[in-house]
Amino acid sequence: MSKNVEDTKYLITTKNGKKIRQIWTVPIVSRGGFKMKILVLNSGSSSLKYQVIDMDTEKVLAKGYFERIGQQNSFLTHKVNGEKHKFEKHVENHEQALEFVFSRLTNDHYGVIKSLEELGGIGHRVVQGGEKYSQPVLIGNEVIEEIKKCSELAPLHNPAAILGIEACQKVASKIPMVAVFDTAFHQTIPKERYIYPIPYEYYKNYGVRKYGAHGTSHQYVSNRVAEIMGKDINDLKIINCHLGQGASVCAIQNGKSVETSMGLTPLGGVPMGTRSGDLDPSVVTYIMKKENLTPQEMEDVLNKKSGIYGASRGLSVDFRDVENDALAGGTHAQLALDIYHYDVASYVAKCAVAMGGIDVITFTAGVGEKGPLSRKAICDYLEFFGVKIDEEKNKIRGEEVEISSADSKVKVYVVPTDEELMIARETLNQVK
Repeated sequence: MSKNVEDTKYLITTKNGKKIRQIWTVPIVSRGGFKMKILVLNSGSSSLKYQVIDMDTEKVLAKGYFERIGQQNSFLTHKVNGEKHKFEKHVENHEQALEFVFSRLTNDHYGVIKSLEELGGIGHRVVQGGEKYSQPVLIGNEVIEEIKKCSELAPLHNPAAILGIEACQKVASKIPMVAVFDTAFHQTIPKERYIYPIPYEYYKNYGVRKYGAHGTSHQYVSNRVAEIMGKDINDLKIINCHLGQGASVCAIQNGKSVETSMGLTPLGGVPMGTRSGDLDPSVVTYIMKKENLTPQEMEDVLNKKSGIYGASRGLSVDFRDVENDALAGGTHAQLALDIYHYDVASYVAKCAVAMGGIDVITFTAGVGEKGPLSRKAICDYLEFFGVKIDEEKNKIRGEEVEISSADSKVKVYVVPTDEELMIARETLNQVK
């Protein structure tokens, strides 16, 4: 084995108007590659999800979920070697939560690394990067400020990402960090598809345009389905349906996003668990006048009380509950599902227009991977495109599988997403 050497990396940032050169020293392992373990973080306002991935094998070494941060009953679920461990641990903030996570990752019994020095980088999922970021980027003070500026466009997500980033600055300051933006993948959408038909100065002054979301998932699934099919992604017209509590549909042509359902914020597009999706804009102002609501109160209605939850008259935010109630004869549950399936299928058709056709449709995320009833209902609407489902294959849940019938003109696949792996890959590319 040859001796380890060090590679020095620089990032120019600004503080109080002065340029600062931040220096990171990234050790290189003996075989000429960089440290191959990457930590991926997905921070919520009161939660912290993580995975440690060995990039040599792309194997998940450990993963976990810290919930109820800042509350009395906070706890960590940590998974390693096929075993799940639960730790009840009160933490006041993300910094304390991260410290405890690191104590588990380096623990003799629960750990997968001896020290933090084994980590080559930390990748953060960041929903909104605005127009500034079309690629992942090393995180410095300037990047943090830009993420904060974009918080108005992703108020439920970007502030949470900042909490995770700032916790890492305090607890793991020597490890380079990378921001991987959900919006970056959609920066290839043509201008006529992302500019709204409202006064142009709103775009110039405030950045009001379509940004999309779930880009990391759409990128991973589109590349993976091309691999499964043994095709060059540049030869495929792919429509990916990322259907979970949040949902979006994306058209991928030549490996690039050319249309997507989410808009200025993750509220737009198809209906979701509690989010409304697209509406006649007058619906918003009309309800505000009738109910005497403030803008923030109306945003709460659209983000937290609408979608499947709202249409089913508050039955549940869980699609499984709504499906079960519909099967038992629940009319409002069935109505909510009918709205959902029709709107998803309509956006698939819109994406087909954007590409001039479809070669393959993919389903991913919670409902997409584990919802055979929803998959069939959506595809039934698309039968005029030549889409046909194999009923037996469609029963499979949570696995990579082709569910289209032999005579279907459009291939249909279920492809479980792996946003964490995509973030880890992008992080490795930036730090090495």
